[in-house]
Amino acid sequence: MDTHQWNCRIRSARQKKRIVKTDRDKQLIKLQKRREELYQQQMSLPMVPLQQPYQRGWKRLFVLRDDVKRSASAQFYEALLPKINTIQFHYDKTFKKKKRRKKRYGYEIKQQLLRDFSTHSWKVNRVALTDEEKTCFTQVEIFDIKTKCNEIRYVLTEPWRYVLKIAPHMVTHVKMKDLDLERELGYIETHIDVNHLGPRINLLSYGRSYRWKNRFVERTKYHNRFKKLSKYAGKEAYLASEG
Repeated sequence: MDTHQWNCRIRSARQKKRIVKTDRDKQLIKLQKRREELYQQQMSLPMVPLQQPYQRGWKRLFVLRDDVKRSASAQFYEALLPKINTIQFHYDKTFKKKKRRKKRYGYEIKQQLLRDFSTHSWKVNRVALTDEEKTCFTQVEIFDIKTKCNEIRYVLTEPWRYVLKIAPHMVTHVKMKDLDLERELGYIETHIDVNHLGPRINLLSYGRSYRWKNRFVERTKYHNRFKKLSKYAGKEAYLASEG
């Protein structure tokens, strides 16, 4: 008699292994979702003011130059500053870092520049640059050492209008802590680290890894010359794209 006709069919050894593996993967997905929920709850906790603020190192940021403040365009450049300003923190007021020179360590001042924009950031425009503010930027081509390729960047044409200022970094607020939330989150993190479940969770949640530098570049095998042509385009348009 065929086992497929039984009310309760007997599973093979391979099917049993598959059921165990599928159930384990479902548990890992559930564990990852719970971890993300806890992270969101931890990030949504409010900031609590300190009764006694304290200084924690120094911070360096850009401010408007004194002569530009007295000019007629001071209000325009003051509104542009929060969108391109950068802040660095350091334990020392000199903002020096170690650099090795001929088998000896020396010190040099850390470089700090105004924010520039990549081609993607320029198109998305999350900082809400106005058309008038976009005219203050210049398109330049640079060679990125990390990606080892040329990139188009949009940099400020007149950076001399801003100067660096060093100020004490005062801590006035701290994040509220939830002991129950941190205890459960710590238990999940320990369970994942001890049992080496990170790679499997990453595969189930985000798929296989990819090269970050090709994120905005279409892969060669997916290139299609006719993709951008309208479906109502004539025969001449298709012949021109082939050439």
